[in-house]
Amino acid sequence: MEAGEITAHFLELGDPQIATHSQRFFKTDTGEYGAGDKFIGIRVPVIRARVKALPPLSLDTISELIRSEFHEIRLFATLALVDNFNRADETDREEIYHLYLENHAFINNWDIVDCSAHKIVGPYLLNRPRETLYKLAGNGTLWQRRIAVISCFTFIRHDDFDDILRLSEKLLSDPEDLIHKAVGWMLREVGKRDRARLEAFLDQHNKQMPRVMLRYAIEKFPTELRHHYMKK
Repeated sequence: MEAGEITAHFLELGDPQIATHSQRFFKTDTGEYGAGDKFIGIRVPVIRARVKALPPLSLDTISELIRSEFHEIRLFATLALVDNFNRADETDREEIYHLYLENHAFINNWDIVDCSAHKIVGPYLLNRPRETLYKLAGNGTLWQRRIAVISCFTFIRHDDFDDILRLSEKLLSDPEDLIHKAVGWMLREVGKRDRARLEAFLDQHNKQMPRVMLRYAIEKFPTELRHHYMKK
């Protein structure tokens, strides 16, 4: 299917009531993180089902769809890109990785980042240098910084914690709540695998950590230990 056909198909599936709810949920008012985003009104399970139902899309088609004005179509295109990455050989994975980062301006809400960064950027960089993550975290937009953080989920799952701990330290003073939550989430994942490593990080930085970041990081700690860090 061509991009125009897919767009028309999604427009037919839209529900105005769901769209209105989504616009509130994803903070699309002026000054909010999703300001100006447009929704058709399609639930995520329906979008995922369409990715599975359609044959793999060409990268040209995905490139066109990922620039859509509609959130659900950008989400669909990103999920399709993940699907292509999972099927691809090393050469094609490199092309998909670059396409993803070149279109970061359209991977512009937490749900789109969180379903893709650790499934494209993370796997691609798993056995490669990771300077790109520090560039994204240091000079990027809110969504680029979140891509850098969530990409580390791949490394964490391989018991490789160095990059997420460095990025977490770098982002302690980040102004955005969505970064605090993402960092806290990844720190919590570190703690599930190596609590001593997380505690060492917290002992050094917990006084500077935003409250929500700390709460996310210690969520799985025993009650007494959670209280210990919250009091500090």
